[in-house]
Amino acid sequence: MIAGIDIAISIAYVLFIVSIGLWTGRRKSRKESAGSKEYFLAGKTLRWPMIGLALFATNISCLHLVSLAQSGFDSGLLNGNFEWMAAFTLILLALFFVPFYIRSGISTLPDFLERRYNKACRDWLAFVSVLSAIIIHIAFSFLAGGIVLETLFGINMYISVIVIALLTGLYTIVGGLKAVVVTETIQSVVLITGAIIITYFSWDKIGGWENTTAVLSKNNSLDKLDMLRPLGDPGGMSWAAVFLGYPVLGIWYWCADQTIVQRTLGAKDENNARVGALFCGFIKILPVFIFVLPGLFAYALYHSNAMDLSSLQYTGADGETTLNTKGIYTLMITQLLPTGLVGILVAALLSGLMSQIAGALNSIATLCSYDLYKRFKPGTTDKKLVQVGKWSAGIALVLSIGLLPLLNQYQSLFEGINDVIAHIAPPITCVFLLGIFWKKASAQSAQYTLWIGSLLGAAVYAINKLNPETVIGKIPFMMMAFYLFCTCVLMQVIFSYAYPVRHTEQSEKLYWRSVWEPLKAKGWRGIGNYKALSVLLLLIMGVLYWTFR
Repeated sequence: MIAGIDIAISIAYVLFIVSIGLWTGRRKSRKESAGSKEYFLAGKTLRWPMIGLALFATNISCLHLVSLAQSGFDSGLLNGNFEWMAAFTLILLALFFVPFYIRSGISTLPDFLERRYNKACRDWLAFVSVLSAIIIHIAFSFLAGGIVLETLFGINMYISVIVIALLTGLYTIVGGLKAVVVTETIQSVVLITGAIIITYFSWDKIGGWENTTAVLSKNNSLDKLDMLRPLGDPGGMSWAAVFLGYPVLGIWYWCADQTIVQRTLGAKDENNARVGALFCGFIKILPVFIFVLPGLFAYALYHSNAMDLSSLQYTGADGETTLNTKGIYTLMITQLLPTGLVGILVAALLSGLMSQIAGALNSIATLCSYDLYKRFKPGTTDKKLVQVGKWSAGIALVLSIGLLPLLNQYQSLFEGINDVIAHIAPPITCVFLLGIFWKKASAQSAQYTLWIGSLLGAAVYAINKLNPETVIGKIPFMMMAFYLFCTCVLMQVIFSYAYPVRHTEQSEKLYWRSVWEPLKAKGWRGIGNYKALSVLLLLIMGVLYWTFR
């Protein structure tokens, strides 16, 4: 049972974040006229530290803390690939995508697709982006947060989710992107601090790394320390699946998803946007050690009889007793931490939940205002756009809560969210990559690739769920993402020759003549130079993968 002091700390933290968000929004509205650019893009005043921390906070939610610990218990460091591979895609964002986004002065990524291709591409991406933000960024986060709060406090999942939704929606809808980014910066620090605390106490309980490896060796589980698995891995996460499938998911998520990229669109200038993205890449090294590794320590503690998981045991239909490992992180908090620190960890969980939801709501508001409402009513005033955005965010909250019973059917929430992404990402990744690297990518080819590719992804997803025993159903979702991506690339190339490109004055400027062209910008001097930071990050990632291969 959680002590009163821990409950007080958790409540105080939530009230603190809501107050900061409301204060930021009110301060902004007093200083400026709170136009649409100020509301949706923070007046383009964001600097690199805030951008990097906000990117990390928007990405990491309560879902990640809970499910990465679960994956650490179940499969070891394997799912840490989703965190470390993100560093490579953030380098792509900084080097190749950010310059186009900043120089073209866009407010949304669908806006970019219209300038590079046509309005039909913009409309489709806006629709898919809003839908994915509701499902991936909000509903899954609500589900993870609701499960944790129900386990910790005994509060009904839906009641806790509705309360968090109202509080987060309040400061997000009132304050806009500036309020979101300011609160996300605070929440990143709290989240990382809480994760480090649970890592230290679990490491201390097991007695260090040598004891951990000894327990793993005794239970024939040393493979849990390997990041890369051989071909034919039963879990479907071989090294080939990681290096072929993840880029498809990662480029969409980090380079072409409005919820994430919006933080760079609010940058003061191109250098701040680039360095902010790279700063997030360095921070993404941490989750393997502070989110995944604690789950591995819990596995060692359980097999050392130093941790009681009896509350997670259940008897299946076959009479076998198994563990429902979704609750691993919650038990680690209650069994390993002293009074007082439990409250801080709950605050960290709430940080992840609230920051993810806040970021998604702001991007939904931006998309609905600029790419849907203003698209059909071009004369709309800034004041009206802000109102439309606020209403859109409120409706998105209601829809996401309604999806909870459906998404709760996934055994592993982390695999569930990536399974959904694997069927959404391929056509979007394709049209963005070919759009900025291939001069001949035409508007109609992108339009048809988005339409057919999205329908194909939806059909494959439906087949997998309705009849998983088919040949398609047995393909791991990471490899399926790669196959769908290859199909979309082939499709767009064929369509580009069938419907040759006719560049406009705008689209003529929105592709790179060579891969070296984006590197011509000098950037800041010294270690803050985006080229130096990119090389440094690549070297660090190479060393890490060599060490944990």
